[in-house]
Amino acid sequence: QVQLVESGGGLEQPGGSLRLSCAASGIIFSTYSVGWYRQAPGKQRELVATMTRGGTTNYADSVKGRFTISRDNAKKSVYLQMNSLKPEDTAVYYCNAGGEPAGYWGQGTQVTVSS
Repeated sequence: QVQLVESGGGLEQPGGSLRLSCAASGIIFSTYSVGWYRQAPGKQRELVATMTRGGTTNYADSVKGRFTISRDNAKKSVYLQMNSLKPEDTAVYYCNAGGEPAGYWGQGTQVTVSS
């Protein structure tokens, strides 16, 4: 059974930082591209950042220079370091392995940026 479990969300003030983690099981993690997506209330899910199995990254323009995606294949994990957070970063963040829409998804973790 494939599972992706996110952690690390929460409430943070504007300008602060959070680090999301996603642990995978049931897949040969190193063979998958991975990514983070988010969905804000009333909006469609959008790409935040992706990383291929070779390490090539891609970021949404809105997070470039603030967010960093990384992966640890030995730990079957993918991370999202989020710095300089803004209120518009508030959303449920989802971990993905295998790409959109047919890949595997986590249950999501809430990130709220508010003073």
